[in-house]
Amino acid sequence: MNQDTERYHRLRWWGLAAISVAVALIIMDSTIVSVAVPSIVESLDLTTTEIQWVQEVYTLVFAALLMVWGTTSDRLGRRRLLVLGVVVFVASSILCAFAVDGTWLIAARALQGVGGSMILPTTLALLNATFRGKERGIAFAVWGATIGSMAAVGPVLGGWLTSAFSWHWAFWINLPFGILVIIGVMICVPESRQRDAERFSDWIAVGTSVLGFGLLVFALIEGRAYGWWEATDSAPFSLGGFSVIPVLFVLSLLVLASLVWRERKRVAARKSVLIDVSLFRIGTFANGNITALTVSLGEFGLILSLPLWFQYARDMNALEAGLALLPLAVGSFLASGSIQSLSKRLSPVQMVRLGVLLEIISLAALALLIRPDSTLWVTGVPLFFYGMGVGFATAQLTQLILIDVPVEKSGQASSVQSTSRQVGSALGIAVLGTALFTTLRIGTESRLSDQIAADPKLGELVDAVSTSAGALIGQLSENPATAPIADAARDALTQGVSVAAWVAVAALFVGLLTTIPLGRRASEEMAAGNAREGGAEPTSRGGDADPTRGNGADPTTRRGSRPTSSRGGATPTTRGGATPTGEASEV
Repeated sequence: MNQDTERYHRLRWWGLAAISVAVALIIMDSTIVSVAVPSIVESLDLTTTEIQWVQEVYTLVFAALLMVWGTTSDRLGRRRLLVLGVVVFVASSILCAFAVDGTWLIAARALQGVGGSMILPTTLALLNATFRGKERGIAFAVWGATIGSMAAVGPVLGGWLTSAFSWHWAFWINLPFGILVIIGVMICVPESRQRDAERFSDWIAVGTSVLGFGLLVFALIEGRAYGWWEATDSAPFSLGGFSVIPVLFVLSLLVLASLVWRERKRVAARKSVLIDVSLFRIGTFANGNITALTVSLGEFGLILSLPLWFQYARDMNALEAGLALLPLAVGSFLASGSIQSLSKRLSPVQMVRLGVLLEIISLAALALLIRPDSTLWVTGVPLFFYGMGVGFATAQLTQLILIDVPVEKSGQASSVQSTSRQVGSALGIAVLGTALFTTLRIGTESRLSDQIAADPKLGELVDAVSTSAGALIGQLSENPATAPIADAARDALTQGVSVAAWVAVAALFVGLLTTIPLGRRASEEMAAGNAREGGAEPTSRGGDADPTRGNGADPTTRRGSRPTSSRGGATPTTRGGATPTGEASEV
């Protein structure tokens, strides 16, 4: 083991910290910006359309480009692309802070999406290449806990920055953290890449992927605004009264189906591909991605609806609402700390199931107990256990998805699982958002049906409350004449949170069922793999120093162990049909 390899092995946990901060940057940014939006609107005088695109263009670009950067990182270098992504993300954050109008801000947010899409899959690929055995489980637990907790910490930080300073600091905050990430990654994380990879030529697949996922995420995000079937009155355009959204869904599915067909032909012809579809022959990878999509859909039940409820139904400011979400972060951190001890008794599959089950029970309890005047205990206790569920499920599901993937395919595989999560998240925003806001509108109207019949003008106020997602409740409650409308809207918004929570419970239950195909055999094989790799020598760190990796040997055969039957149905030398081409690290 040379001096550089020894240094990277010694500093690997500091490298994990740097990688986790990189993940925290992109998770916090979306929640911080959401809290800062009211101040941004006032400062830049944004239109309603501009407000929507400031929040959504980031997600759209992010999801559309994830598949591209996974393959790129395998060839260019995962650490190199991570650093480049952080640079782009920080530079675009500075541009956001200097924005003078909505167009500038939307363009800068789109560039942020480019940087964020570089960061997320490369962090996973680096963890997959750097850690082995039980240490890999701990690393993924920290990664998962970071995602869960930062989603709760973001509103707190955003509320404080916006209240104490200005909305500009919602973007300036990324600069110091970005510098820390770059320094930490360069010092503590070894470079890893697919050294002898063939020259990439599948540029048609790149365009197809961006178009297909872009159309899909756009349709999911904009469905409520355009109408899911019939066009809404506020839709920018329609097809003779019908919404364009169903057409976009069909087009996205056709484009993505053509992508899969093309990639299968190129794999069979041994040509370079954007995504090696033979990875889906690996059982843990294929089934794990289905689970990731459904679980991500359900997990947005709280992140979307509760901040609105805290601020509009409970009349909290942005900082108070953020603090009310802190139990989620605490639960997630505690779950990550207990992963190592629980891994001695439970396999990764069992921990995923435990996590999803905790999320289901917590959401169901919240849906049953929440009232317009509920105390923070009523929300805090379910949030705490929900956070524990996120901590258990997110990290271990990631480990489960990638555990049988050859390291030289880490970038591609990480991009696929990240895309599954993003599509699931977008689907969650669409489904749960529709449930929340539809219940708000219908519930308010039903509670005021007699008053609206007597005075039709009240219907306009009800529509305004629904359009504002409940933001007008506070103003209406201050006027005795409109206070009954505010009370009805407050009750309806609370009911909407409950309905959204039940929808999330249903989605999470489906996610729990999708873990069944992983089965006892997969659990036993992963536990055996962890036991074999738990005592791996330091030379195996970094995803490259193990001598078996340079010649494409299956990692399951290293250190003199006999080749086992393939995980996921592939032969030991190909693992899922992918021929190892040599994983190397530049240390």
